[in-house]
Amino acid sequence: MISQETIVALIDRATHARENAYAPYSHFKVGAAVLCDNGDIFTGANVENASYGLTICAERAAIFAAIAAGCHKIVAIAIAADVIAYPCGACRQVLAEFADADATIVMHDISRGETRHTILDALLPHSFKLEVQR
Repeated sequence: MISQETIVALIDRATHARENAYAPYSHFKVGAAVLCDNGDIFTGANVENASYGLTICAERAAIFAAIAAGCHKIVAIAIAADVIAYPCGACRQVLAEFADADATIVMHDISRGETRHTILDALLPHSFKLEVQR
């Protein structure tokens, strides 16, 4: 379990990352911040594309930034949007690759100031995993 202070910091970083979202088609801007096991925080924002399948969610943008920087263990993620936005299925599966079942998931509604918490296993029970050597 992570501290309330850490949750607030993640929400703040995700909210600021959201400002860089590129969402000219949906106008639905999302920011995310992931916390690595070493305490580092990485952020991402959704980036849409005219070819919708090439769009990347804020969650995966943040996860990929963390992995590219050498973090291979994620303990928490915060997602900030104008509503409570749960991670999509693809983001849940990518998160399951780098986080344990009890990883903290925080969704923050910027417009109402509402926050919800859950764990990865509640969002993706019985996730698909392969044994990988890192």
